[in-house]
Amino acid sequence: MAVKIRLLRMGKIRNPQYRIVVADSRTKRDGRAIEYVGIYQPKENPSLIQVKSERVQYWLSVGAQPSEAVQRILEKTGDWQQFKGLPAPPPLLVAEPKKSRTEVYEAESKAAAGVADTKPQTPKKSAKAEKPAATAEPKPVEAAEPNREAVAETAEDPAGAGADKS
Repeated sequence: MAVKIRLLRMGKIRNPQYRIVVADSRTKRDGRAIEYVGIYQPKENPSLIQVKSERVQYWLSVGAQPSEAVQRILEKTGDWQQFKGLPAPPPLLVAEPKKSRTEVYEAESKAAAGVADTKPQTPKKSAKAEKPAATAEPKPVEAAEPNREAVAETAEDPAGAGADKS
């Protein structure tokens, strides 16, 4: 039986995602596979490539032939060079870990407000720890601040500045 290492297409239209599989060469592209040995997602930036190196080395050693696309992927991961005894390639680009949306939002809002981060933020504790602060007496309103309704009643021009007096 001729065994191939090839790609099995998955995903949606215009969003291909592939599994790297070991399959009989006579089966369909998306047909039954002997073993799944990795994934390849070309639409990610940089492309996501994960390969089970031990299993790929085993299948190559017993005579499985990689397709051209899989051979290029294995060259990028270094598995092909390891099988052939060649020097290793440069390391793959790896995407940076994603920051949480709340951290990004808080950082941008502080930058927009011009507030510097004075101390590191600690995660909120339980609701019980916050209750004593919430039960404190509210601040009394200063008498110097006028009431909006009182100001509106005593205003000379209730229609607003620039209104026609007829």
